[in-house]
Amino acid sequence: MGGAPGFQASTSGTKRSAARAEDEASMATTAHPAGGHAHGAGTRRDFLYLATGAFGAIGAGASLWPFIHSMNPSADVLALASTEVDLRPIQAGQRITVTWRGKPVFIDNRTPEQIKLARDVPMDQLPDPASDASRVKPGKDNWLILVGVCTHLGCVPLGQKQGDSRGEYGGWFCPCHGSHYDTAGRIRKGPAPQNLRVPDYAFLTDTTIRIG
Repeated sequence: MGGAPGFQASTSGTKRSAARAEDEASMATTAHPAGGHAHGAGTRRDFLYLATGAFGAIGAGASLWPFIHSMNPSADVLALASTEVDLRPIQAGQRITVTWRGKPVFIDNRTPEQIKLARDVPMDQLPDPASDASRVKPGKDNWLILVGVCTHLGCVPLGQKQGDSRGEYGGWFCPCHGSHYDTAGRIRKGPAPQNLRVPDYAFLTDTTIRIG
């Protein structure tokens, strides 16, 4: 019959179209097996990268620690940062010199006369004004602690030993350029611009100080 061949052709074309659609769907499924699986694989990779980076950072920190720790001051350096001095052997009117951070420190057990001499000076006569009381600890007026370095050019002034010149004011004298200091360690005459420096120190007991 005239209509049968056309019908068969149409049916055959429909079957081919259906088969082609199934093939495309199958290919799509093969390329992307399951959206959740692909996302899961990516998440696992990200986790591995993050975990690796975290362990790397910890390892780097651990390897740096010995270097950082080595920069801390050692026990002997810390010991040099401060000096303890027993004051009991120092008699009234006597001076001794100790070393602190590589510098000489003058310790003077002043007599009442030396204290009075320092406190009777009018402030307007001082090139670097400072009261005597401000340069000693309260209740410890006799103990004067000074860094023994001239504030002009860094020389060590005379006055610590018996027979040393103590200058015109009974304190210390720097012969290099003629700086005179009084019994409070204040500059009174000469080119030094400032008084002898008072270091940081504290009384640990009535007879022991720690410098630094």
